[in-house]
Formats: sequence, structure tokens, C-alpha cells
Amino acid sequence: MGRKGVCCCCAALRPRYKRLVDNIFPEDPKDGLVKADMEKLTFYAVSAPEKLDRIGAYLAERLSRDVIRHRYGYVLIAMEALDQLLMACHSQSIKPFVESFLHMVAKLLESGEPKLQVLGTNSFVKFANIEEDTPSYHRRYDFFVSRFSAMCHSCDHDPETQTEIRIAGIRGIQGVVRKTVNDELRATIWEPQHMDKIVPSLLFNMQKIDDIDSRVGPPSSPTGGEKEENPAVLAENCFRELLGRATYGNMNNAVRPVFAIKCTCVFGMCTRKAAIPNRHLDHHRLWDPNEFAVSCFKIIMYSIQAQYSHHVIQEILGHLDVRKRDSPRVRAGIIQVLLEAVAIAAKGSIGPTVLEVFNTLLKHLRISVDFELGDRRSSAGSATFSTSSKESDERIVQNAIIQTIGFFGSNLPDYQRSEIMMFIMGKVPVFGATSQSLDTSHLGDLGTRRIQIMLLRSLLMVTSGYKATTITNALPPPFLDPLLSPSLMEDSELRQLVLEILHNLIDRHDNRAKLRGIRIIPDVSDLKIKRDKISRQDVSFMKKHGQQLYRHIYLGCKEEDNVQKNFELLFTSLALTTIELANEEVVIDLIRLAIALQDIAIINEDNLPMFNRCGVMALVAAYLNFLSQMIAVPAFCQHVSKVIETRSLEASYFLPETIFKDKCNLPKSLEKHEKDLFFLTNKIAESLGGSGYSVERLSVPYVPQVTDEDRLSRRKSIVDTVSIQVDILPGNNTEDKIDNTEEITFEALKKAIDNNGLEEQEKEKRRLVIEKFQKAPFEEIAAQCETKANLLHDRLAQILELTIRPPPSPSGTMTITAGHAHYQSVPVYEMKFPDLCVY
Repeated sequence: MGRKGVCCCCAALRPRYKRLVDNIFPEDPKDGLVKADMEKLTFYAVSAPEKLDRIGAYLAERLSRDVIRHRYGYVLIAMEALDQLLMACHSQSIKPFVESFLHMVAKLLESGEPKLQVLGTNSFVKFANIEEDTPSYHRRYDFFVSRFSAMCHSCDHDPETQTEIRIAGIRGIQGVVRKTVNDELRATIWEPQHMDKIVPSLLFNMQKIDDIDSRVGPPSSPTGGEKEENPAVLAENCFRELLGRATYGNMNNAVRPVFAIKCTCVFGMCTRKAAIPNRHLDHHRLWDPNEFAVSCFKIIMYSIQAQYSHHVIQEILGHLDVRKRDSPRVRAGIIQVLLEAVAIAAKGSIGPTVLEVFNTLLKHLRISVDFELGDRRSSAGSATFSTSSKESDERIVQNAIIQTIGFFGSNLPDYQRSEIMMFIMGKVPVFGATSQSLDTSHLGDLGTRRIQIMLLRSLLMVTSGYKATTITNALPPPFLDPLLSPSLMEDSELRQLVLEILHNLIDRHDNRAKLRGIRIIPDVSDLKIKRDKISRQDVSFMKKHGQQLYRHIYLGCKEEDNVQKNFELLFTSLALTTIELANEEVVIDLIRLAIALQDIAIINEDNLPMFNRCGVMALVAAYLNFLSQMIAVPAFCQHVSKVIETRSLEASYFLPETIFKDKCNLPKSLEKHEKDLFFLTNKIAESLGGSGYSVERLSVPYVPQVTDEDRLSRRKSIVDTVSIQVDILPGNNTEDKIDNTEEITFEALKKAIDNNGLEEQEKEKRRLVIEKFQKAPFEEIAAQCETKANLLHDRLAQILELTIRPPPSPSGTMTITAGHAHYQSVPVYEMKFPDLCVY
């Protein structure tokens, strides 16, 4: 009796908060929390907030004792009481209570019981949702980040328990993120040591999802049941929320762990070595195949703020540099991820990384070509399967780079796209040029050609869909000159790419698809060609650069390796020039160009194969048929139609429908053909003259310009290719060239000896020269004068080299024979001196 009285007396002397805390615990834990006593405790805590820290400390003491004694029923009651106190107290009075609360949550997370871990996580999530008026700068969450990350990698043998623990870990990380990222002055969560644990934990759970395609778009809103039961969906939502809260200063720390995670093994719960990688995507070999990597970076690009997209692109480019020595498929996987990233970033802001993206991709393009050629050289003479497989893999890398460059460039605004076009064009190596920024000297001719083709393919994709207001904006001189240089090279594929790029830039009304394929179009009006009135800027462009375009079309027709596609592209070039840039003056120039192309096939000074000659004739027929219908001059249309009808009956191989068939019977020569098969200059001049066209220049044959591009193009000299006649013979057209054979008779010799006849011929020559200088374009006159001056200069240099020699020396002159130097001495008595030097 005395002992009981002493106990009652001691119990009465205990502090009130302890008595209130003890009263909420029933004798049997199965009965649960005593609600009446819990209300008293809550009222006391709200009335006396200074007692909260003591209440929390006492609850923590009881909970620690119950956890050690495995009295889990009382643990549940204690945590329920803590949760109610957290929700009831005001934010300004909760701070003294938080330390005890976090200590109790940590005790639960450290226990080995999954139920207690889930219980502690749920309590922490409730605490994280409470908004505090003022931050506590001394509070840190390092332990919770590590522990929740470890729970995300749970490898429990029971699948249900494993899923439950992983979901709890993800929700715990989400709570830490929500509790810390809103405070700008406390950014400890963004430190690399925390991001290196949080990000891989989320990626580890995201990787377990079965349906990858469900994450490729913008954030979705899953149902509540799916969100709670699927760790992958919950991890994805947490990852999106984390990235959405990232700012400029911590974006790199949030993205970098996706590539390289420099963390130690802090996840003690996982016993598998592969579960905690040092490099997530690299260690798990997720670049080949790269479906998860692509979906992951789509999530990143859609989740971050648009103005920070360039941070992600910079990280991908940096990782590509790090993995530049890896297998081709790994590099191709990284480049494909970059393609998906820039496809999303190009729709918004990509910051200062535009040129950096292209420069890095071009550098890796050169590296890939170097690897491909290196493997080919190392396996010369031994055609193994592995080598061919490596080459095909490198082609995959190169195609991925080209696709990325083209897609990125085609999605840029017009002002940036023009800069990228100039940038890529400046990287195209040209034979003989020494100022190229893309070094291909060690690749050789084959490697340089590969680089040229791939850069032009990239440029073709960048120019796709580009619509410039004026042709000057699309083809400025710094871009036009290097672009046309590859069209002089003896490579049909290069010339095809250049023509296709020109089509993209010239075609501003989407007419190219209607002109696809070279053919005789019966009625051009059925094509519904779209065109506008030629602007002053376009007229000025053709005056300055028209001769340059004509020249490259003219020389492109003279290449021996032309195939059907080359002729089709040349026809499209002429047709688009007519639609977009042709006024009356340009129409005359284009007709002169067409007649000059016909002369190429008839005269055949370049010894072209018969297929090429017939192909040029078919090209001229198809184009003049198109041009005659576009300008709608009846007499001109009648002449063209008559020639085409005659050809279809007598020489169908001069028409594109016949010559470009697989089996076409070619003629042995073109010299015996009648004039009715050819387009005649005088007939065209008569037909156009009656419609108001200025046809004086039609009598002047077209002669291409001579430029410095011929020196850089590795083709034979333009002086040897183009026959330039300064003294023009009368009637230098197709009709006269056909009938220029004359029998040599006595009367003809007599006329040749007659002085009067010679004088008349000289007068006629002078008259033609004067007429040419009065009517011919200035560009052609300058081209002829420049060519004549170059020929005279070369002849003079040869003469001076033969005449001006060093005087003989008694010591002898040095001669080199078979690589050895020999001196031949000249005696003094045999030397010849000037008269003034002899006495």
C-alpha cells in the first residue's frame, strides 16, 4: 500500500506534458490512439507552443525505446500523434518541434522493418507539405537523401515488399525536393553529392517501365492508382518535378548525373553490383540500343524551362567528346539523343550553342571519316567481315550527324539559318584551297571527297524549306561562289548535290515537285506553276551573277560522267531560273545558253560519248519546249513543236522519253542529220522579234566566263575546255555551222588570191567585231578579253624564258642529271663578250 502511494505521488509530480503524452497510449496497442487524451495534448501544445520541443523530445524517447523493444504497435501510435501535432500547430511555432520529429523519422528509416520505413516516409511526406514562413538554415537533409535513395534500390526477395519500399523511397525523394528547392537561400539539395544520388535512383526505377513510349511526350497526368502503384510512373513524375524546379545555376548539376555519376556505394540495401553504377547510361550500355536514353532526354527537354535548353545540349556535346573513341553504334546513339534534344530546343530558345552544335558535329564527322578510312587502310588486301561491319557502322554515325545537322538547321529561324548555311559552306574543303577551317589534309582525296559529299548533304537538309524574300538573301556572293565551286569537279554526285541545293534556294513557290523528271511537257498550264513578278532585287542579281549560273550549267553539261539524274537536275535548274528570275533579257540569255548546249552536242569538241551528246540534245528540247510555253510566243512555240515532232519521227534519241530508256539505239554520228532536227537561231530570232523581244544578242554565241574556280576544281584548264574565238566569223550559228563544208575548186582558189576579196573579208570581220562590242553583254566581252590577255601573257612568259638566260661563267654552269649536280666549265677564249668590253 505504501509503495502504491509513493508511485501515485511520483506520478503526480511528473510534468504535465509527460502525463498528457503517456495518456494517449492505451494499455493494449491494438486499441489505437486514445482520441480524447490526444485532443487534450493537441490543445495543450497549441496553447503552450514553447512546450512543443519537450513534447517532441519525450515522444522521440518513447518511440526509440519501443523500436528497440519491437513494440511496433506503440510506434504506430506515436507517429500518428506526431502527425496530428504537426498538422495542428502553426508554422511559426513548429520549428522547435521539427528536430525531434526528424530524429524520430530517421529512427524509423534506419530500422530493418519495411513497415516502419514506409511509416517514416509517410510522416516525412506530410511534413514536407507544410509550408514554413521562414527557412531554417541550419537544417540539413543529407541523411534523408541517402536513405531514400537506398530505398529506391531495394532488392527485397518479396516483389510486393520491394515495390512498396521503392515507392516509399521515391516519395521520400519527392518530399525532400519539395521541402528544399522552394528556398532560394538554401540550395544544398542541388549540390553534386546529392544529385549524384537522387538522379540515378529515379533513373533506376524509370528504366523498369515496360512501355517506354508512354514517356516520350510532354508531362501526362496519370490516374491516382497508377501513380501510387507503379514506381516507374512515380519516379518519372518526381524527375519531371525536379527538373522543372531547376534554375540557371544548378541545371548542369541536375543533368550531368544522367551521364557521369561520381558517387560511392551508399545504398547498402542493394546487393547487386550493377544496381549502383558509376555511369548510369554508360554502365548499363543504354546508348545501343538507345530507346531509354532517347525517352529520358525527351523527358528532360520537356520538363526544364525553355531558356535553359542549351545547358542540356552542351552536356550531350561534352559527353560526345568524351566518348569519341567508343564504338560507332555508341556514338550514333548519343548523336540520335542530341537530334531529339535539338528538335525540341529548336522550337524555343537554344541560346549561344547554335554554332557550337554544328562545330562539334562537323568535328565528329571528320573523326568518323578518319576512322572509316583508317580501318580500310589497315585491312587493305584482307576483306574481312569485321572491317566491312565497322565501315557500315561508321556510315551510321555519319548519317546520324548529317540528319542532326539538317534537322537542327531546318528548324532555325531564317536569320540564323542563313548564318548556318555560310558556316557549313565555309567548312567544305576545296581542292587547292589552303584556308579551310575543316582540316582534311591527312584524309587524302577519298576522305576529302567523303567530307564534301556529307557536308553538302547536310547543307541540302538545312536549305530545305528555306524561303527568302529575295534571291540575294538566299544566294549572297560569299555563299554563291564557294557553293558553285564543287559543280566544276569531276564527280557527278557532288554536282547533283550542288544543283539540289540551288533548287532549294531558288524555288520560292514550291514548283520543283511539278518539274520533277526531264520530259516534253505537252501543256505547261496543267502544272499550275506559281510565280510572281520579278522584283528589282532579282533583276539586279541576274545582272551581276547570271553569267555565273549560266556558266556552271554550261560546264555541267560537258561532263563525261553525267547520268540521267544530272540531266534531270540541269533541266530543273533551267526551268526554276525561268520561273523565278527570268525577265526578257534573261530569256534571251537562256535561249543563247540552250543553243550553245546544242552546239556542244553537234560540234563535240570535247569528244563526249554519244549518250551524253544525245542527252544534251534531249535537255535542250525539253527546256525550249517549257520556255516557249512559259513566254507564250506562238511563232516560237510553233518552231519548237515542229522540231520536236520531226525528232519523234526521224531521231527519237534526241528526246528525253527515248534517250533515257534502259535500251536505246544510239546513232553512230550526228554530222549527217538534217537542219530540221535542230533548233535554229535565225528561226528563233524571227519568232521572238515579232513579239517585241530584243533579239540582236541572239546572233552573238554564248561564251562562258573564266574565273579562279577552275584553278581549284581539279578539272582540266578552262582555256582548254572552252574554245574562245576573238575574231568572230559571220553567221556563227547552228544553221551556218551545219553548212560550213565547201568544195575546193579553181574558182575558190581564184577568189582567195584576189586582193579585193581579202579586203572585203577584213571589212566584214571588223564590222562583226564592232557589232559584238556594241550588242554583247559586258560580262562576255570581259571574259574574252581576259582570256586573250592570259594567253598572251603565257606566250610572252615562254618567250622571255627562252631568250633571257644568265651569261656564261668561267666557273661553269650547273646541270642536274639523274638527280646529281654537274658543272660544265666554259673556257675564257670561247666566251663571247660585247665589243665595248674588248680592248
